[in-house]
Amino acid sequence: MVANDQGLPIGETPDESFVEQVKQVLEHLYDFPYLQRHPLAQEMGWKGDSPNETAGQYLRRELIAAIEALSPGAGVAFRAPHARLYNLLHLHYVEGMTIQEAAHELGISARQAYRDLRRGEENVAALIWNRRAKAAPEEPKATHLSSIQVEMARLETHPQPTDVCLLVQHAQKAVEQLALQRKIIFQTEIPPEPVIIAADSIIARQILVSALSGAIQHAGPGIMRLVLAANQDQVVLNLNYPSASKVAATQAINPMIVPQLMLRLGWTMKQMDEPDGTKTIILTMPVHSGPTILVIDDNEGLVELLDRYLTGHHCRVVAAINGREGLQLAQELTPDAIILDVMMPEVDGWEILQILRMRTQTAATPIIICSVINDPELAYSLGASLVLPKPISRDSILKALRQLGVVSHYGNSRS
Repeated sequence: MVANDQGLPIGETPDESFVEQVKQVLEHLYDFPYLQRHPLAQEMGWKGDSPNETAGQYLRRELIAAIEALSPGAGVAFRAPHARLYNLLHLHYVEGMTIQEAAHELGISARQAYRDLRRGEENVAALIWNRRAKAAPEEPKATHLSSIQVEMARLETHPQPTDVCLLVQHAQKAVEQLALQRKIIFQTEIPPEPVIIAADSIIARQILVSALSGAIQHAGPGIMRLVLAANQDQVVLNLNYPSASKVAATQAINPMIVPQLMLRLGWTMKQMDEPDGTKTIILTMPVHSGPTILVIDDNEGLVELLDRYLTGHHCRVVAAINGREGLQLAQELTPDAIILDVMMPEVDGWEILQILRMRTQTAATPIIICSVINDPELAYSLGASLVLPKPISRDSILKALRQLGVVSHYGNSRS
């Protein structure tokens, strides 16, 4: 039996492998694609009662609830010994502090912090173990395996620089035949230049196709105006059409799928009734919600790892698998920071670093050299901001980005 610091029983002791599983998901507490794919997401008894909550989000909620269950309650001193497990878990996993920073906050050694954190992880695992046992899901049926939520769980999101103008044009082409059948003529106004946002183009395209299809199905014959406008923070698409139905067109936009897809991208959609009797669907897309980190490295596994490390800190991670692509993206995106490998084909990191420092647009951009070639003196002489030898850890990359002011001390990205 595992007990918390107050001696209260938590439940049966889980095996070591389960504790490790719980530790894995705690380390990816804000990485929803990872949580969504993790076996615990389906084992925790998630039923999909809320259309806006995925299995991964449910798992995260359960984990935070388990951490909160260890709270000693109000009135207990922050550094009290029997509050330590809860505070360590909260500072490290919820607030995103490194173990060393959490130890400093609590006035204990890093060694003590590691020991207490492990005990805290075991207690959280015991709570999750017992909650999972109560859920006891049945063997999945064929219909469940092909259900919406299982498909959503398999869907990975890979934000990349995406031109919304092209997406709108492709979506319009997909619904052309349906529009002709309904005697609807498109009148499209889009900027002449590309409008770039951070989005998964596959998911974004499906949202736009669904929005257009839903509007067409509820529109009367006539003109449907598509107006795309952009500013520094967001892109807005307005779909205005003569309505032939009292039912909101947004209800035809697959209420089980599209809201979850929009949630993945941080998009919003609403419908308005206009004074002239027409209806307007307003689709709002953020340009990006936090700092952009450009990773120039031919190791795609490392890029995925960094993406997981930084997702919970509202960073947009953009990958370039070679130097030439990296230089082009650095010019297009003006990233908040660049993580640069040295050993790459064609153009190596040293040459890329020099080019970036010669360009006005990236002359002051923080650049972290991250390589197995650990030569800090050379790196700093060429203009590197910091040097991190491989292999890197979550703590080391977060500490570096905090030091450079890209993410804050408490784990959220700078505004």
